[in-house]
Amino acid sequence: MILRKEYLDNLTALKDKQVIKVITGVRRCGKSTLFDLYIDYLKQTGVEDSQITAVNLEELENDELLDYKALYRYITSKLVPDKNNYIFIDEVQKCAGFEKAVDSLFVKKNCDIYITGSNAYLLSGELATLLSGRYIQIEMLPFSFKEYYEATQEGGRSKREIFYSYLRYGSFPYVAYLENNEKVINQYIEGIYSTILLKEVAAREKINDVSVLENILKTVASSIGSPVSAKKISDTLISSGRKISPNTVESYLRALMDSYILYRATRYDIKGRQFLKTLGKYYFVDTGTRNHIISQSSKDLGHLLENVVYLELLRRKNRVNIGKLAEKEIDFVAVNMNEIEYYQVCASVIDEKTLERELAPLREIKDNYPKTLLTLDDIGNGADYGGIKQINIIDWLLS
Repeated sequence: MILRKEYLDNLTALKDKQVIKVITGVRRCGKSTLFDLYIDYLKQTGVEDSQITAVNLEELENDELLDYKALYRYITSKLVPDKNNYIFIDEVQKCAGFEKAVDSLFVKKNCDIYITGSNAYLLSGELATLLSGRYIQIEMLPFSFKEYYEATQEGGRSKREIFYSYLRYGSFPYVAYLENNEKVINQYIEGIYSTILLKEVAAREKINDVSVLENILKTVASSIGSPVSAKKISDTLISSGRKISPNTVESYLRALMDSYILYRATRYDIKGRQFLKTLGKYYFVDTGTRNHIISQSSKDLGHLLENVVYLELLRRKNRVNIGKLAEKEIDFVAVNMNEIEYYQVCASVIDEKTLERELAPLREIKDNYPKTLLTLDDIGNGADYGGIKQINIIDWLLS
């Protein structure tokens, strides 16, 4: 079992702190496994089984706990007096009115509460109102390449071979253990994809025609790495015979982002130091899902690399935007606290013209923050072009 060290360290640092720990992320990204890992850690530090109450609301035997009063009664019946109690509620959004139960548990002095949810909506309702300033959100993503590599490196394959599997099949943790069985992997991804569309998005937004959602996702999947807007998507669908307004597209995109299947990077004017509202880029939480939606081809390589780099920058606790500099574009502007880093991503810059094209926007930035060109090339790896470092993407992901 891969330890998911970053997330586990985050939880251990928050142990017994008077805040609710809210772990969010797309379905099957590893939230339940993280609970298992953390519970093992608690037991290793001396916490007794009786002090731990764990409830997974997706399990059929817990159907009666989908009422918040029943959930509250069940958990309080398990509490050990005069000791710290550790409460874990998985997929808490399935319980109607869960925030009332969580709020009542929180005010008890001996309760350390951990909850997970697969939809950002859970933090936009009463929970945020009731517990303003009293919870910490930990956003979880599927496997990084480093974690995927750790899970799959046995068998004699090279780092590059494993990386191409990661690009093709994606980063959902269980995929790493399916031994590149493409048929089984596709079935597994289809199950996750259908569940998100039908249960997380269509049901919440009361969408009867799911094919509209699928068409929007296909349009976005074909536009990875390219600026796109709700109007542009609407125009594309209208031209193919599907009448839909930009406002409707916008609401569906927001629902897809709330379900963590899509992420949006906004544009940032580097010179003017301001965010721009138009023409952001969308990235998928998992390249395997994106490849499942549309046929993969060799010309997609650069776009898939961009998607992987974007997610990795998010994992490294950065705010990630697209950089605009006059008529030029920087793939990513990553901000962590007050530190800024600039990134260009390209499959290969062995061709001299391609190298100059990728370096040109970075050279026009006049500040002294780090500038990096990420490629798949081994030739040129480690090169320095006047302060712009060229690094192999695979090495960077494993660093």
